[in-house]
This record gives sequence, structure tokens and C-alpha cells, in this order.
Amino acid sequence: MSKERARRRAERLAVQEREREARARKQARRQRRRALARRLTPRIGRPGRIYRRSRGERFGIVLVPVLAAAAVWLFVPDLALRIVLTIVIVMALPALVVVILGKKA
Repeated sequence: MSKERARRRAERLAVQEREREARARKQARRQRRRALARRLTPRIGRPGRIYRRSRGERFGIVLVPVLAAAAVWLFVPDLALRIVLTIVIVMALPALVVVILGKKA
């Protein structure tokens, strides 16, 4: 009777070991698949944000040139000079933003 119990126990342990190995292979395959999916999917988040500046900074970036252009159009009498100064304001704006506020990339 004892030999029969030992044989059945050995068979049961062998079956459990095979099931454990199968689960381990399945889990390893699942982890490899998830790692591959993580590498292939594009990352969405902070590094790719469009708005890198705060609301106040963006407001200032818009408001200051508009006020400068309004001052040019109010106080400069010559039309050609008004147009040239407005173009200079628009062209210099990106450089001034980087110099004054710093590049946050």
C-alpha cells in the first residue's frame, strides 16, 4: 500500500512540475510580447507636448507683440515704416521668446 501511495505521489508531483513549467513558459512568452509591444508603441506624454509654456507665458507671448504693434500703428506717422516695424516685430518674436523665456526642451 505504501509503495502504491509513493508511486501516485510521484506521478502527481511530475504532473504538477510539468504544469508549473508550462505556466512559466507561458508567462515568459507573455512578458516578451508585452516588452515588444512597449517598444513598438509610440510614447505619449510630456516630452511630446505642444504647449511647453504656462498659460501666463503664452499670454505674454501674444500680448506684448500686439501691444508693440499697436504702439507702432498709433505713434508712427509713415505707413511704410509702420509695415516694416510690424514685420520686424513678427520676425524677431521667436528669437526674443527663446532669449527671454529660455528654451524648455
